[in-house]
Amino acid sequence: MRALLARLPRRPWTAVLTAAVLSASALTVLPASGAETGCRVDYTVNKWADGYTAQVKVTNLGPALDGWRLTWTYTGDQRVTSAWNATVTQTGASVVADSLGWNGALPTGGAAEFGLQGTWRSADPAPSDFALNGVPCGGDGTTPPTTPPPTTPPPGADCGDAALCSDFEDQTGSTPSGDWRFTAPDCQGTGAAAVDTAVAHSGSRSLRIDGRAGYCNHAFVASTADLSSVGPVMHVRMWVRHTTALPSAHVTFVSLPDSSQSGRSLRVGGQNGALQWNRESDDATLPEQSPAGVALSRPLPTGSWQCLRFAIDTRAPGLDTWLGDEQVPGLHADGVPTQDVDRQWLARTTPPRPTALRLGWESYGTGDDTLWFDDVAVGSDPIGC
Repeated sequence: MRALLARLPRRPWTAVLTAAVLSASALTVLPASGAETGCRVDYTVNKWADGYTAQVKVTNLGPALDGWRLTWTYTGDQRVTSAWNATVTQTGASVVADSLGWNGALPTGGAAEFGLQGTWRSADPAPSDFALNGVPCGGDGTTPPTTPPPTTPPPGADCGDAALCSDFEDQTGSTPSGDWRFTAPDCQGTGAAAVDTAVAHSGSRSLRIDGRAGYCNHAFVASTADLSSVGPVMHVRMWVRHTTALPSAHVTFVSLPDSSQSGRSLRVGGQNGALQWNRESDDATLPEQSPAGVALSRPLPTGSWQCLRFAIDTRAPGLDTWLGDEQVPGLHADGVPTQDVDRQWLARTTPPRPTALRLGWESYGTGDDTLWFDDVAVGSDPIGC
């Protein structure tokens, strides 16, 4: 299976992931003459005390390419831990980024963009020896790294230019207000939402959801932020904590209204004890709910804060998911059907276009749970945990 995070992240939106480098997809490197007149690379980095993300744009200044490979060497002690929109591998200080099937065509003057994230300890200088299909790129295309903050930014304050960045510290009462509003999209029962001052990931407040079983127990808190222009890859980061293991029945705790589904939602939740994506319009799931598919997902641990991150490509029916330091292989769709994972999901070819974010609980049978959400962010660039 090809890795989207070896593509964010399709999405893809965290700061420190496992230091294990992603496996590269097989790709035959084109002859150097394919880029014989040069290229330009814009390397924009955002870093903190022990990690970084980098957005890389490579522009082909030579003849058209049908597949590309960008290489560079780190002169610091950076280690790539994840990537999106390319398959990125690292051996020692040498890094290779290979195009994916859907973005390999690079005409003259055309550009491809991908991102990566990683860790560093003592030095994080921007690389300067980029080469496209073996031919060096111009040295003036890179941008220097930003000046690191003196300390690691606190959770909730490290959202960059995100369209939504909330740690709920602006909530003044027990009822969600201001930029967050209670909603029951289809029907309302005994499920409830509140601002909690006893449990928080950072600061002194979080959003608490008392989820109740039964279809008509929808209880969500919706952000008022308009997310319809976020992208082209939408990155979502949140910290979530809950009390009860995901049940065998289908449940949802994140809902993203999707204009490509006439307002029906992309939903993140669980089934058969593991995390899953569900599409409301056709009830497709990612992964497929076969034993092999479920085994490729992961449970959502209880009793502790977990960093959950998504990357949703709004140009193609692809997405990616991370739980803590791990890219979840069963929650990955990259346009290439994979048995037990995304064949059902890719049956719909219309790209998603999420417009809003709702956090809460929706059960389609059995399953009570109490959940807390904190340090929530949505933006066009990767957002670290």
